[in-house]
This record gives sequence, C-alpha cells and structure tokens, in this order.
Amino acid sequence: MTTRISPFQWHIRKNQRKEQPEHSPSTTGPTMASNTDNRQNGVVTSRLSTTPSEAEALFTPPVLPQSPDSRYQRIGGRTGTTFFQTLIHLLKGNIGTGLLGLPLAVRNAGLVLGPLSLFAMGIIAVHCMNVLVKCSHHLSAKMNKPFLDYGEAVQYGMENVSWLRRHSIWGRRIVNVFLIITQLGFCCVYFVFLSDNVKQVVEASNGTTVNCHNNQTAVIVPSFDSRLYMLCFLPAFILLVFTRNLKYLAPLSLVANLAMCGSLVLIYYFCFTNIRYPINLPKVGSANNYPLFFGTAIFAFEGIGVVLPLENKMQDPKRFNLVLYVGMGIVTFLYISLGTTGYITFGEAIGGSITLNLPNCWMYQIVKLLYCFGIYITFALQFYVPGEILIPPAVARVSERWGLAVDLLIRTALVLFTCALAILIPQLDLVISLVGSVSSSFLALIFPPLLQILTYHNEGLSPFVIIKNSLISVIGFIGFITGTYITIAEIIKRNGKLDNLDLNLFQIQ
Repeated sequence: MTTRISPFQWHIRKNQRKEQPEHSPSTTGPTMASNTDNRQNGVVTSRLSTTPSEAEALFTPPVLPQSPDSRYQRIGGRTGTTFFQTLIHLLKGNIGTGLLGLPLAVRNAGLVLGPLSLFAMGIIAVHCMNVLVKCSHHLSAKMNKPFLDYGEAVQYGMENVSWLRRHSIWGRRIVNVFLIITQLGFCCVYFVFLSDNVKQVVEASNGTTVNCHNNQTAVIVPSFDSRLYMLCFLPAFILLVFTRNLKYLAPLSLVANLAMCGSLVLIYYFCFTNIRYPINLPKVGSANNYPLFFGTAIFAFEGIGVVLPLENKMQDPKRFNLVLYVGMGIVTFLYISLGTTGYITFGEAIGGSITLNLPNCWMYQIVKLLYCFGIYITFALQFYVPGEILIPPAVARVSERWGLAVDLLIRTALVLFTCALAILIPQLDLVISLVGSVSSSFLALIFPPLLQILTYHNEGLSPFVIIKNSLISVIGFIGFITGTYITIAEIIKRNGKLDNLDLNLFQIQ
C-alpha cells in the first residue's frame, strides 16, 4: 500500500520531545519544585502537547520513566503497548497498496528472480530497521534525550563527525524532505488506485454477474477517463484532510482496516484456487524491467519510519527485536506469496494492482470497493506527515486570526498538488515505482547504514561493518538512479502512446 506507513511516528516528536523550560534561579515555590521533578537524576522528561494526533487515537498517553537505569523504558512504561499491539501496528505500517502491486513487480523481475529478490530485500530492510533502532538508542543516551525521531537521529549522528557538525541540521531537513516526498507520493498512488478501481466497477456495473468462476461480463460500458474520476474524488479528499484531529477518524480507520483484511483474504482465495497449470512464465525478467521491480518492492518495504515510535511505546521495549523479526517475517511472506501467486494466476496480463484483474462478479466488485474505502481513510493518515512538517511553521508566521485559514489553505493546496501529479502520471504501477525509487530507497536503504557509520565511527567499527553498510547504501543508490531513470522513461513512452491514442479516437469521431 502504500495505505502503506502509519504517520503517528512523525508527530510524536512534536508531542513528546519538547523539554521543560528553564527557570531562573529566583524562581521559588511550586514552579521550582516542578522544574526539579522534571530533571530527576539528570534525565529530562517531556511534556505532552495538546495538539491531537493519531497517537492519541491509537495509544494511551505515555508516561515517561523517571529512572535513568531504564534505558529501554524511555516512553512506554506501564501504559505502553503490549507485544501483540505493537505487532499489529507494525503490520499496519507495512501493508498497503504496495502489496497489491507486487504481482506486476514479480513479472518485471521473473518468476524465480522476483521472489528471491523480495526475500533478499526483506532481509536487508529488517537489518536497516534494526540498525536505526540501535543508533537511536545510542544517540538518545548520549544526548540525554528520552526519544529521537528519524530526522533527529540523523542530525545527532552527523554531530559525531567534526567536519559535519556545523551542517548537522541539514541531516534532519533532508530526512524531512524525503518524508514529504514519500508521503505525498503515497497520496498520489491513492488517487490513481481509487480512480482505476472505481472506474472498472462503474464500467462493469450493468453486466456484473454472480458467477465468479469465469471473468465474464455481459456488457462493459466505457465511461470517463480515469483522470476525470480523480477530479471527482478531489473534493472528498479535501474534506477528509480538513479533519485535523485524527482521533475522530479512529473508528473509521478500524472499519477500514477490517475491510482491507477481508479483501486480502478473498484475493488470496481467488489466486490459490485459480492457479494456471502448466506454468510457462519466464524465470528471469528483462534487465530493463528490473529497476521497475526495485522501485515497487522498496515502495512496499518502506515502513522503516514506524519502528522508532513503536519501540519507544512498548511496555517492554527489550522485546521489540522479536516483534520486528516476527512482524517483518509475516510481511515478507505476504509479499512473496501474493506477488508470486498473483503473477502465476494472471500471467502477463497482470495489472498495476491485482484488484484490477479480479472477476467482474459482485463479490469481487465489493472487494474492490471495500479496499478503496480503506485506502480513502488511510489518505488522511498518510497526509498527516507532510501536513505536520509544513503547516505549523507557516501558521506561526501569521496572526492567530488567520491561523485556521492558512492551515486549511495549505491542506487544500497539498491535496491539489497530489491530484495534479496523479493526473500527470495516471499509471498506477509507474507511480508506485517512481515513489519507491526516488524517496523510499533513501529512507529504507541509504540513510540507516550511513547513520551507523556516523554514530559509531569513533568507537571502533570493524572493517566488515563499514564495507557491509557501504555496500547496502551503494545498492540503494544504484536502485535510486536506475529505477528513477527507467520509470521516467517509461512514463514518457506511455504518455506519448496515450496522446496518440486520444488523437486517433478524436479523428475517428
């Protein structure tokens, strides 16, 4: 999915990282006592902002530990999440529209090379998540901070290197830029996903049957171009993002998650009961198509941002490694199984989302609509990240009277921007591949290994670790270059064909 990553992690910095203000020596009474309590044993705790966030909807408000010995109990404590709750949120942050695009990704890589590459990418993704958590532990203890988000970890990691220290703030800014690109890219994917699936349901509605064994529809009525459907959805998305308190969307989010889970079960059922024999599909795909596979696969695996807040929210964060391995093991299994069986079932005809290949019977039409509902609700969660990065600084520059107007204006402008990008690139598979290649490769593969080198470079890193981390970052960078180039070239090629097709149709009419 890219309803793919849960944005509450990027808002936790705003809600939990603010330190208590310093008081002058002349302060007495309750104020001084409060200041002393907040700095017990040298540990600086944080005060919660009243700004609503998804964390308020999903978790009980955390209580920071007062004991310095509890390095792993910085935020979660008794009120934190259990092992099972953390596992569920980890799965939620990694499973989205990217999963539905993996059958096409396997076609681009080949029936054998595709699953093997997904398995290798899963191992690397888990390793990079683990590296990020370890670096966050080390830097938060060193900086006496109760919690570090991704951007802060990169910033403080750069401060460990003398010649980078003056420019360390750019570490956080660069991470924020890629977060904005990634999340707005997810929103573009959602526009294209909804338009393609709803268009298909509408066109087949007059002839949809109850027979799900054969993909037959008596009448298919051509409707508007998918880009016109995007414009139809635009007002609904704008109204959705006007909901600034995500806690009000929590009930709908729960229903959406259940709908998406039920849809996935039915998709798996259809694939496993309709596998084609004999299987005459290429074992290894074209080298030119492999970068498209990389972009889609890394888009699916880009859930690295969720690990830091989940680890800090646990009652017993020492068990987070087990959560990470179990959760990402399940995710990798789902990716490989659906990618492989989906490709085998539909062969070369597989679409940008496997839902587009489902039979035109009522049961699977409902499946498409349920998944669309889940993606629509998830749009607000994905939008929350760039909104919280871009909106507060803008609102702070205007008077309180104009604050709400500026807030809503920026939200509207961002949704219009994502819709415009989706209209420019209306091919679902190419949007997913482009977002994955451009931004997800940096967040998931390039930054974490480099962060480990920066964090521990003065503490005797072995040559093997340096070589291994450098190799992972180089692989990510090569994937970024080749994936972006091939995807853009394919976008230009397909859009040229579409323009010629539209011109020919106009001339015929």
